[in-house]
Amino acid sequence: MKIHPRPIPQKPPWLRRRLPSGPDFEKIRSLVDGKGLHTVCQEAKCPNIWECFSSRTATFLILGDRCTRNCRFCAVRHDPVQPLDPGEPMRVAEAAERMRLTYVVVTSVTRDDLADGGAGHFAATIRQIRNRLPDTRIEVLIPDFQGSAEALEVVGQARPDVLNHNMETVPRLYPTVRPGADYQRSIELLRRAGQWRPRIPTKSGLMLGLGETAEEIRHTLEDLRNAGCRFLTLGQYLQPSREHLPVERFVPPDEFDQWKKTAQQIGFVQVASGPFVRSSYHAKELFQGPDG
Repeated sequence: MKIHPRPIPQKPPWLRRRLPSGPDFEKIRSLVDGKGLHTVCQEAKCPNIWECFSSRTATFLILGDRCTRNCRFCAVRHDPVQPLDPGEPMRVAEAAERMRLTYVVVTSVTRDDLADGGAGHFAATIRQIRNRLPDTRIEVLIPDFQGSAEALEVVGQARPDVLNHNMETVPRLYPTVRPGADYQRSIELLRRAGQWRPRIPTKSGLMLGLGETAEEIRHTLEDLRNAGCRFLTLGQYLQPSREHLPVERFVPPDEFDQWKKTAQQIGFVQVASGPFVRSSYHAKELFQGPDG
């Protein structure tokens, strides 16, 4: 599908915020750059980068910084991909140790060119972090591994504390928003993960504002909960550039509050819902919630 560029609309008042900065922000940026690492904060142009870096946290992006897919909402670069860096898992662990993190989030680009989709690299990164920071919690945000049960089990055997896989949007919009992905395949991944490793909570997230209806959102939340998903994030889609999908609607904060209540009624254990919420935003607080 060809996207016809059009001006990015002006953000409403609730999506404007001051950008924190300071010495801690620069320390984290310098540390990540100095280790030759990538963060989803930088590559995906996350609106929370200033806050997270200034709070001495980051979401590490492994398997390189280029993706084999070209999702219409994502700012991460795609093709050509690069060979795996065998030293990356150790450098992620070293950076987490220097940052004195007690909760580490590790995500990746999608690597359909790899036989295991990068599952072994995820497992190696988890083990390296465990070796250096045995008391630190580890959340992984994984791709769909093209539905490979074997790849999912490789990650499960490394025993992360939370296994996250984002649905991103409702089924009807998958061909437009996530070409190359499959809604039922992602639901099945979460279902399988919960069945195989019931002690590892599963988590997922949606972006709102892409043209989905309220009925479609509720249906997707019910699908996730029926698949055993326990943690949920809901946030506002923001257009990274004129070449990406446009924002169809800016969802007001009170509507996000209502969706949080709805998700809790459906049965999610922990829910983060708001315009600035992203899948790894305040992940530690979500994990440590009263029922987490």
